[in-house]
Amino acid sequence: MRDISDLEDLGGLTGGNLLCEWTAQGFVDRPAGRARAWATDDGDAVAVACPALATKDRIALCGSVAGAAGLIGLVIEEVGPTFRPIGDPTLIRKIADMVQLPDGHRLRIRAPFGWMDRREPLDHAPSRATWLSDDQLDDVAELLDRAHIDSDAQPGDPGVEGWAGIRDDHDRLVAVAGLGWSAPTVGYLVGVAVDPDHRGHGLGEQVCRLVADTAITERGAVGLMVDDDNAPARRLYAKLGLEYRPVLASYLPSDH
Repeated sequence: MRDISDLEDLGGLTGGNLLCEWTAQGFVDRPAGRARAWATDDGDAVAVACPALATKDRIALCGSVAGAAGLIGLVIEEVGPTFRPIGDPTLIRKIADMVQLPDGHRLRIRAPFGWMDRREPLDHAPSRATWLSDDQLDDVAELLDRAHIDSDAQPGDPGVEGWAGIRDDHDRLVAVAGLGWSAPTVGYLVGVAVDPDHRGHGLGEQVCRLVADTAITERGAVGLMVDDDNAPARRLYAKLGLEYRPVLASYLPSDH
């Protein structure tokens, strides 16, 4: 296999795969460590590994099954067993079935989810959403506690760059969305939450539109991950023109 350290090279090998591009994080220095990438010698498969990316060590895989099967064991030897291969469900399932690591362990499969992204600029639409200042982060935390308790993104996280929100007539924060763990060329939408008493009025779409528009304008694309069975969230993001692509994650057992 050969190393990749150039975004243009990566884009050419992956056909502009934004999940791989996001995982690469621009190959810039990060507090948790720089992303690394490899390709098979013939360029038939690519693996991009990044530590502590949206709270998890990840390996984005793309390419042929044969190429990825030969690549993944070498990559895990390089980066360690905490990294989770993610990619097209068919590819990940076949890799899990085919590949046995040198120590005898095999990859296991997690629940399916999806990657959604968009490059094209968004149409203008009326919105009450605004970017929030640092002195409003306590309000963001309080809303996440009651409306999205399991959010990976939290106020104060070093990977989270900013929050957008909407307040009601009583100045209570009732909708938020964040931008975090972004790559130089892909903004990553995180922490979407709407107060239960204010759902059904398009507030989630408004805050997500502001964040997505900022990501596309400033970075060139927006991306996010969503649970496969979260139909309301998928509908919301689809309204913004984000395209859904099924993704599967695998992992090594904790006794590795």
